[in-house]
Amino acid sequence: MSPAPAAVVGLGLALPPSASQDDLWRDFFAARYEGATQALAARIFANSGVRTRQAAVSPLLEDVGDWPTERRMRRYQVEALPLGKEAVERALTRSGLAARDIGLFVVCSCTGYATPGLDILLARDLGMAPGTQRLFVGHMGCYAALPGLGAAADFVTARGRPALLLCAELTSLHIQPPARRVDTQQIVAHALFSDAAAAAVLAPTSVGAAWPAGSGGYVVREIAASTDTSTADHMTWEVTDLGFRMGLSPRVPQVLSAHVGSLVGDLLARHGLTVAQVDGWAVHPGGPRVLNVVQRELGLPDEAMAASRESLAAYGNCSSPTVLLILDRLCRLASAPRRIMMLAFGPGLTLYAALLTRD
Repeated sequence: MSPAPAAVVGLGLALPPSASQDDLWRDFFAARYEGATQALAARIFANSGVRTRQAAVSPLLEDVGDWPTERRMRRYQVEALPLGKEAVERALTRSGLAARDIGLFVVCSCTGYATPGLDILLARDLGMAPGTQRLFVGHMGCYAALPGLGAAADFVTARGRPALLLCAELTSLHIQPPARRVDTQQIVAHALFSDAAAAAVLAPTSVGAAWPAGSGGYVVREIAASTDTSTADHMTWEVTDLGFRMGLSPRVPQVLSAHVGSLVGDLLARHGLTVAQVDGWAVHPGGPRVLNVVQRELGLPDEAMAASRESLAAYGNCSSPTVLLILDRLCRLASAPRRIMMLAFGPGLTLYAALLTRD
């Protein structure tokens, strides 16, 4: 008998306090720029597609710009642990499973490091079994949720036991000090990024199983990737003495344009599907230009991109948790989609895709 496929059977989110993009600009970021640079930054903030976003360490209350990396990492542990625990507990509740049922615990984060890490501390605090296996995925950035999902799904299929994925990011800890020169890449990063934690429980299941509203119930059919190493310098996350510094080339959408069509088309073809047969899209909102490129290259209608654009407006770009935030939004629709394509992009330059279905 073939092994039961893995399905997402519980999702959980945890969000720090939010602030409006207008307030963040007016009350913090505007003062960091002068003259023509301030005008440029104001346009970038206004055109970011972000309406509100969250920060565990709000710049409206604390300016971390001059903090050394050590201080930022200590604060990461303080803030990330309760945030991750909240997301995991919600996902477990929706799945109907307990922490001791989990066979593999996958944690993704690129915004903080410590040993013992979130995986060990959360396993302890949640009461996971001593035999629970753990996997920490770091520095994959915005696409980390999908290889994490793939590792969890493979474990479930191979072992017949549940697995848990947690993505937790605190980008607010990496605000950089004011630049002495025009640094458009940093302005874009400061205008887009946000904090969040999102968790997903995966378990062996049969197609067509009934799941509570909002719990998921989507079988993970396949995870696929495409990396263009010739553009590795287009997206970077550099560890500096003043936190982690984002490098974000304006040529990123051009690279996505060259690869996203074939990645998605080939993945769907292996399952006898076409783009038109996918009725749910969770596209990582790296920014409005990224979403515009994906929509154009795949020929998607506006409604297909609605969940991704709404997520960008409500939450900003939260790095690795973001596609799980969008998946949760899709699962909560009155008429949930039957087939979902998840897409995320990050350093490499790397594109990841995941096909989830209920049929």
